[in-house]
Amino acid sequence: MTEELPLLRVLDLHKTYGRTEVLKGVDFDVKAGEVKALLGPSGSGKSTILRLMALLERPDAGEILLEGKRMGISASAGKVRHLKERELARQRTEIGMVFQKFNLFAHLDAVHNVMLGLTQARRVHKAEAREQAIEMLARVGLSDRTGHYPSELSGGQQQRVAIARALVMNPKVMLFDEPTSALDPELVGEVLAVMEQLAAEGMTMVVVTHEVRFARRVATEVAMFDQGQIVEQAAPEDFFDRPAHERTIKFLEHVH
Repeated sequence: MTEELPLLRVLDLHKTYGRTEVLKGVDFDVKAGEVKALLGPSGSGKSTILRLMALLERPDAGEILLEGKRMGISASAGKVRHLKERELARQRTEIGMVFQKFNLFAHLDAVHNVMLGLTQARRVHKAEAREQAIEMLARVGLSDRTGHYPSELSGGQQQRVAIARALVMNPKVMLFDEPTSALDPELVGEVLAVMEQLAAEGMTMVVVTHEVRFARRVATEVAMFDQGQIVEQAAPEDFFDRPAHERTIKFLEHVH
């Protein structure tokens, strides 16, 4: 019996801004249905690697593979080229991204924020896109907020709209960059509950988070970032109860 190949592969990623080397050769795999939690101090490269996986920026070296397909580049006749924006936009539809800030359009209500990607990137007819958007808002518990504008929604509700906007594109993997960091403490739970439900339904996810209890409960594997590298990767019970690397031990002492 052959071993299942990873859905998502990150191979030797490097990224430098100016003189600062933010990623120093990062490798990890995520199989279909797994949840990979990325922990580590601010500035350690966690958000950068999500932006690279979401094709919002280019790595300086290394590769990202989704279902074995190179993302962001094309190789033919031994020549490698960076994809043009139209080609990148097509690949981005396979990757859902949820940011710290909600990035909703203030002049659009919830349903129109969610359906925008369908009508613009997928060319779905407006009536069908609206129907799909309403279904997705119901999935994140917002069936009674479809006509509300961002200014009329709480932070937790706005973030759930942002999750619905990503999900409606039916991505193969969802990326979350500290999705609760901009929320008041009492609103964090409603967003984590949606993410936990997605994990239970088998959504493949990579989550940058400081929510240790969420990572322990939901993640398949947890990775510790420090100074642009992964210093430890392990199943949650090993990572949190029996950390092996000194940097992981110090970080967990701080966040606990």
